[in-house]
Amino acid sequence: FVMVGRHPCEQVSYVDLDNVAAARMAVEHLIRLGHQRIATITGPMDMPWSEDRLVGYRQALEANRIPIQEELIVEGDLTETHSTLAARGLLSLSASAIFAASDIMAVGALKAIREAGLRVPEDVAIVGFDDVPIASAIEPALTTVRQPIERMGSLAADLLLSLLENPPGEGAPAHRIILPVKLVVRDSCGALR
Repeated sequence: FVMVGRHPCEQVSYVDLDNVAAARMAVEHLIRLGHQRIATITGPMDMPWSEDRLVGYRQALEANRIPIQEELIVEGDLTETHSTLAARGLLSLSASAIFAASDIMAVGALKAIREAGLRVPEDVAIVGFDDVPIASAIEPALTTVRQPIERMGSLAADLLLSLLENPPGEGAPAHRIILPVKLVVRDSCGALR
């Protein structure tokens, strides 16, 4: 079998994207825009991609000598409802930007910002992750990390067929394909570049 997404077992072949670099890219974009109090709503911390995105968030702050404030890190559950509640707490801590580990959670954060009478991106910037269709349909359009979902699925299927046609010998290393990602800059972060 072949998985889409990183798996910790060394014998498992997978296709994934560089979640650490992707999250770091998103947070560094916010830093370049002048944000210093950048919060994050992570995914569930029992998922490898969520752990990786948190590592990327931390790396971006450390590389730019911004102190990591644990109170600005909230674990999410991939729902809009939970992220709305999480964002309310982050806004009470004066976060100027939020990096959400999924676009659905970014939508929840946007809702909390509006409920607080604040504006995106003028008062709080948001960056999401995935580039699902709603990201470009909401107002303001969401800056997000684009996952190459179709390419990941296609490569995983090709890799599986290759492994079925040419089974690896016992003890052979797993095949791992890591794809690059792209930051899609839209209105929610306050810069169109």
